[in-house]
Amino acid sequence: MKAKENSILERDSIPENILENVKKIAENCQKKKGVYTVLVTLLYYKTLNPNQDIRLHQERFEGGFSGRGFDSKFVTPVLKKCGLPAMAESGWLTRSLEQPYPYDFKYNGAIGFLKMPFLETLDFVQKNENCAKNLLIFLLKNVISVSQSSIVKINPIKDAEKLTIEKIVEALSKHFLFQYGTHGGAKLPVLAFYALYSNLIQELKRYENCTLAPLSSLTASDKNNETPGDIEIFKNGNVFESIEIKLNKKIDSQILRIARDKIYKWNPNRYYILSVLGIESAEKCEIEKIVSEVSKNHGCQIIINGLIPSIRYYLRLVENLAEFVEYYSHLVEIDCELQKAHKEKWNELLSELE
Repeated sequence: MKAKENSILERDSIPENILENVKKIAENCQKKKGVYTVLVTLLYYKTLNPNQDIRLHQERFEGGFSGRGFDSKFVTPVLKKCGLPAMAESGWLTRSLEQPYPYDFKYNGAIGFLKMPFLETLDFVQKNENCAKNLLIFLLKNVISVSQSSIVKINPIKDAEKLTIEKIVEALSKHFLFQYGTHGGAKLPVLAFYALYSNLIQELKRYENCTLAPLSSLTASDKNNETPGDIEIFKNGNVFESIEIKLNKKIDSQILRIARDKIYKWNPNRYYILSVLGIESAEKCEIEKIVSEVSKNHGCQIIINGLIPSIRYYLRLVENLAEFVEYYSHLVEIDCELQKAHKEKWNELLSELE
């Protein structure tokens, strides 16, 4: 992969403002993953098809092509394989980028602060197609640099015998709820429950012959309903349990309606909704109504509970606490959606466990 080589980028023919645009998009590759993924896709497509107007990103346009299809098939899988930031399926799952308009200066999608850097870059590439390959390499070099800057080695536990459930719960609570001043923290409790279930499916009879689905990106839009929850457990090829986790949001009736739709689509046996903040008290009756309706009409049991109490309960079922902490640490270390601050904080909290 040329972006990982130390070769000098041929950039003499590229204006400095365009390079700055691309660099800005790369610097925000985690926060604005859709914009970065779409730009990678379009630059790569232009490299392969110099005569294609890459601003015509949908087949509905005269002379257009399917950017989303190309991304899903050729770009996102490669980004994931290379350990680079990537969407769950495609950058075009981002609502602001899937609007049915060409990516010209009249595009009205609410891309945010990267809108002009994105559109200016595409306008330049369309007029200077020979620069697409070099800009793609420049973009990926900067993305690799940003990704490497967030790498933090998580320290191993020195004295596992001192671990207790209460100490672990306290450390996890601090890890989840610390005010980081950056995005990505909502992934932390998902990683914790993923680590818990990795233990439980091996230890509890209920989960005999069950498998844990790979973790998906939290940036995938809920509206697309592509997965039954943040965490999924399969049994005999079917969804057995789903877990939806909310860190900074109370459970309201809309969350229950989304859960209901997913239950009817995926047919889990149980559906857990866990939140640090509990339920929206004003909507308690409506929430109970939906829970009862789903139980009666479908049979799935919706279980609503506090996130921290659930962790405490599940830890009582785990035979090896050190194994859980080590796997959670591993997940934190390798997760590319987390920021450096999240990983450094866990190192700090681990030292307090000893």
